[in-house]
Amino acid sequence: MDTRSHHYGTFANANASDASRVTNRDRTAIMVSHSEAPSKPGNTDADVDVALAEAIQHEHALTFWQAAKLYPKAVGWSAFVSIGVIMLAFDLQIIGNMFAMPQFQKDFGFELDGQYVIPAAWQTGLSLGNPLGQVIGALFSAYPLELFGRKWTFFGCILLTACLVFIQFFARSLQVLLVGELLGGLVLGCFVVIGPTYASEVCPMALRGYLTSYTNLCFVTGQLLGNGITAGTAPLENHWAYSIPFALQWFWVLIIIPGIFFIPESPWWLVRKGRTNDARDALRRLSSAKVNVDATLAVIAETDRLELEMEAGSTYLDTIKGVNLRRTEISTGVYTTQVLSGIYLINYGTYFFEQAGLPTQDAFNMGIGFLAVGWVCTVASWFLIARFGRRRIFNIGLFVLIVLMFIIGILDSIPGRPSGVAWAESSLMLIWNGAYDLSIGPVTFVILGECSATRVRSKTIAVATAAQAVVGIAMTVAIPYMINPTEANMQGKLGYFFGGLGVICLFWAYFRIPETMGRTYEELDLLFDRKVPARQFKGYQVDISAVSVDT
Repeated sequence: MDTRSHHYGTFANANASDASRVTNRDRTAIMVSHSEAPSKPGNTDADVDVALAEAIQHEHALTFWQAAKLYPKAVGWSAFVSIGVIMLAFDLQIIGNMFAMPQFQKDFGFELDGQYVIPAAWQTGLSLGNPLGQVIGALFSAYPLELFGRKWTFFGCILLTACLVFIQFFARSLQVLLVGELLGGLVLGCFVVIGPTYASEVCPMALRGYLTSYTNLCFVTGQLLGNGITAGTAPLENHWAYSIPFALQWFWVLIIIPGIFFIPESPWWLVRKGRTNDARDALRRLSSAKVNVDATLAVIAETDRLELEMEAGSTYLDTIKGVNLRRTEISTGVYTTQVLSGIYLINYGTYFFEQAGLPTQDAFNMGIGFLAVGWVCTVASWFLIARFGRRRIFNIGLFVLIVLMFIIGILDSIPGRPSGVAWAESSLMLIWNGAYDLSIGPVTFVILGECSATRVRSKTIAVATAAQAVVGIAMTVAIPYMINPTEANMQGKLGYFFGGLGVICLFWAYFRIPETMGRTYEELDLLFDRKVPARQFKGYQVDISAVSVDT
């Protein structure tokens, strides 16, 4: 028998049989960089193992600035692909703001007590168009992502968006506008899958938290721009008050199309397709000349092979089979928690402030300040994510959001509702939004990218996005009725509703969300395969060491 020394991520406290099961592998599948080239003298299997272990250790040792210098193009292209998320958030925000726009109310609403009002049913219908489309679009997106890759799927979605904006721009009835929102949502829902998937696959571990959480910054940027533009056009007394915001969606298309042909494809997708040379070229285009591309490629192939050994398939059914069920549950849970904690109030922020008692222009200005705070806090969250990880930030942040929601509800319950309550509630919502964008807003996208297995990452993110959109649909139906003055007119009492839902989410999060900071994808595969409890992830030892295996 030939005994070889293998170097993998193994558990320091795993028993021998487990180690044997995890590490008894076909070496030719791992060293793809040598499988397509002639053998070199002295290039032994043990050398390959040592190189692989060193590559993993090197990734652990990289700091943020070192990684940014080695992978500047990966940072740039990841940010470029995430522009699609800005388009999604922009569309959602302008629709929500139009309900508070005088000209939109006049052209599409009816008169009530001397004021024009959009019926709650139509508010619900228009707001439903985008999230309903997201459910279908997100689930569908995984198929072209796997068949054509990340780059060309992104290109196809951009072209479709450019065409569908025409429907929204020329709409002069609620029915036509609803069709435009529904069809637009089908395509825009794909962007929120493509962005985090691409970011998690093109960057090293040291940058992973920043580039995946950047998705949240794109959401906030889209919302902020939507608020700013609708605030600027709201005083117009013709159809351009709402037509200009729709037309500006073509601006993103004009920015993206020239650069789309130069986007490097995901090397993880190329390896799964057996296109090793293309994967090597993509890695070279994503990194600087100092990066050992062959070593990086070997780690990618090793992780992919490990998941195959763990019987991790690449279909939607595989997202709920075996260990992937837990990983999909975590991804879905953190994403839906965003909605259940009250984030959908952001889409109705201006309308909420108006119904809380602020004058129309003050409501629009508060909406801009609302999201400006969110933007700054999202950037600040990167420092927290790097220092405190994922689990602690998510749980503590969610607790703060719950407390703020209950305070808002209590303020609104003061008998007689003093005149200062409207500003107090609005200010607390401003603080709430800042706390959200410091915590569960950005860290959710980090958890999405790290908890999903690499072979089913796009499908896991798609399932989580669809589940979040389904819950979002429920909120989209409920919130207009809860806010609308002709219906429940709850105003700040919504704090009780979202605070209660947040308590349930916090209970789940404490027992289910693991700490994934500082782990390679291979290590995460092993941690989940060992069924390590969420609260033990952080301290569980994963050792890159030599393990003797009989082959």
